[in-house]
Order: sequence, then structure tokens, then C-alpha cells
Amino acid sequence: MTGPRLAILGPTASGKSALAMAVATSEAGRRQGVELLSVDAMQVYRGMDIGTAKPSSQDQSRVRHHLIDVVDASQSFTVAQFQVESERAMRDIESRGGTPLFVGGTGLYLRAVIDDLDIPGQWPKVRSRLEHELASVGPEGLHRRLVELDPTAASKMEPTNGRRVVRALEVCEGSGRPFSSFGPGVDTYPDTVVRQVALQWDRKVLAQRIERRVHDMIGRGLLDEVTGLMARGMSRTALQALGYKEMVDHLEGQASLDEAVATTIRRTRQFAVRQERWFRRDPRIEWMPVEDDPVSEVAPALVGSLT
Repeated sequence: MTGPRLAILGPTASGKSALAMAVATSEAGRRQGVELLSVDAMQVYRGMDIGTAKPSSQDQSRVRHHLIDVVDASQSFTVAQFQVESERAMRDIESRGGTPLFVGGTGLYLRAVIDDLDIPGQWPKVRSRLEHELASVGPEGLHRRLVELDPTAASKMEPTNGRRVVRALEVCEGSGRPFSSFGPGVDTYPDTVVRQVALQWDRKVLAQRIERRVHDMIGRGLLDEVTGLMARGMSRTALQALGYKEMVDHLEGQASLDEAVATTIRRTRQFAVRQERWFRRDPRIEWMPVEDDPVSEVAPALVGSLT
């Protein structure tokens, strides 16, 4: 891959997007023609703007963004599709003499591209059945089945991560092969030309940032956004986005707004911990401590990566 020389990573609400914009709009960024590739499993969905903290229209007009608003929220989108679309975007950027810069928090999506992971196929009927089972028995119940079919894969994922467990079972049942048998897997970290940096916050400070962000999303109209999406239909994959299922529960009378907000904050904090664990496993990632402002504290050190 001749693609991006820099990837800005980290947990949700860590300031990745603002930092990426600062790098892209710097003198070096403009000279190199930096364009941003979103590495976010939920920003690919059209109409899911507020809850996914999608870059503003102003930012998207200042710097070209890719892998945002790729499909309708009524559709599903997989890591294999991301792999194809991101490689197409990189070729497009480089054909115009530009420089791609990855930014986001979906670690598997980034690995799929920079490490050219062997992504298994899809078996929609199997997946649909498993998703219905997930709703009835929960992720832990499906994880116990995965332990029997592919103990290697099961040992490498959180039993509560329903999305990953369903995917592993889909591959096991659909292909007849263990999920862990595809490619070198995510536990192999080959050399790469991409400099990967992740933002490191104090856990308590990040938790406060997450709480403020969730309340801000409510104030900006997340409920109205979810109402519109419900009317048009949302895929099970899109509904897994933090804040959306919780607001759907509220709108359907299953939770008060205060309860839905509290649940969103709690689940987002838990998700941030899982994101950090994922990135910590990759020895190639360089951690950048942040105390208050990623732009002023980290951007100067990254701009040099573009020269």
C-alpha cells in the first residue's frame, strides 16, 4: 500500500477529528494536498450525523473527506466493503497528487486496509438468523457457542461484543471454517509505512468529555434525527451505533429520556475502554498524551510527518 503516511486514532470523544483538521489545514497539509479518510464504522451511514459526531459541513468544505455518507442507514455496511471503498478512495486521492490521512476509532477497519487483512465473505441468511438469536439469548449466549466452534477466536473477543461474536459465528457456519483461520489475523502486526498515533487521555477526563458530548448531542437534536431515521428504516448494524438504540428505546416508550441519556453515557464510556484496549494491543501505535487540547498539544508534532 502506498497510501497514508499518518493515521490519527483513539477512543471516542478524544479530539481526533479536530486534530486531523488542524494537520490537514496546516501549511504542510495544504502543500501535500491532505484529504481525510474516516475510519468510523457508523459515519458511513447517511443521516446519522449528530450521534456519530460526523464532521461539520464547514469542515467538509474546507478539507475533502472520504468514507462518510456511503450508504443509507437502512442498509448494512461491512469491514470488507470498507476495505474496498477505502482502497478506491486512496487511489483517487493519490491520482490527484494528494495525501490520504486516516482518522477514526474503528481499529479493525484501519487494520483491514493498512495490513490488507484477509476478510471472509458474507452469508446474509446466516447472519440474519444469528442477529435474531442475539436479541433473544444475548451476546454471552452466542459467545458460548463460539467457544465450542472456534475457541481461538472466542478467546480474542469480549463476550459482550455482540457484533463481533455474530460475525465470527456467521463465518464459522457460512464457510465451514474457523473464523480464526482467515489470514494472519489481527494478532499479527506487520511492518507498515503508516505512522499511527493515538490520543491518550486520563480516564476520568475522557469520561467527562463523553458526558458533555452526549448532552450536547441531545441539545443539537439527536432525538429528531433518530425520529427521522426510524421513519425511513434502520438496519440492525446502524442501530448498534451508540446513542441511537437508546433514543429508539425512549421514543418507543421503553425508557425515559433521562434513562436513555444515562445509558448512552455509560455505554459510550465502556466502548471507549474497549477501543483503548484494542489500540493498546498494537505495538506499532505511538501514544500521544493529552491534558487539555489535542490541537495545540499534538498537532505540531504531527505536521512534520507530512514532509
